[in-house]
Amino acid sequence: MTNFRKATKEDYPFIAKTMMLAMDKIVYEFIGENNYEEAIRFLEELIQAEDNQYSYQNTVIVEYDNKPAGSTTFYDGAYLDQLRQPVLDLLKQKYNREINPENETQAGEIYIDTIAVLNEFQGKGIGSKILDYLIEEITVKQHKNLGLLVDYKNPNAQKLYENKGFVVVGEKVLMNEQHKHMQIKPHQQ
Repeated sequence: MTNFRKATKEDYPFIAKTMMLAMDKIVYEFIGENNYEEAIRFLEELIQAEDNQYSYQNTVIVEYDNKPAGSTTFYDGAYLDQLRQPVLDLLKQKYNREINPENETQAGEIYIDTIAVLNEFQGKGIGSKILDYLIEEITVKQHKNLGLLVDYKNPNAQKLYENKGFVVVGEKVLMNEQHKHMQIKPHQQ
């Protein structure tokens, strides 16, 4: 049995753990070191805060048999600059890092920043159910475009997204890695 619920501030340790599954290389590049514990601390601070792209406010927890199994974080691409600024500020203040990441999204789409399922729950179709949930909530009910990036080196993920109705609409570079930009639009349902 799969259940979805809005994340709370208290979910921050779980969300950080799942986010790291989806974006470990990016977080290491952000903080300037391959230190898992420090990367988790960085994410936890942002997840507990409000009004940034990694905030609990933008996250949904997926439970499988009443246990937290995964999470997804998404937000309106029109607010990327505003949501990213606290991340850049924290990097400068705490890590003395000034980075200028490329824009992974833009106005006109709700952007799926991360989808992650804990290892022990993988292979149960949870990732697919997360996509179904997002498609239903965003494109069907809200009639908005839903977008994501898929790494060129991950054809299995691209195939899953295509099977759900996403199409490649362009390319984007994120932290020096080439990605395909995919979207599903309300009229594609």
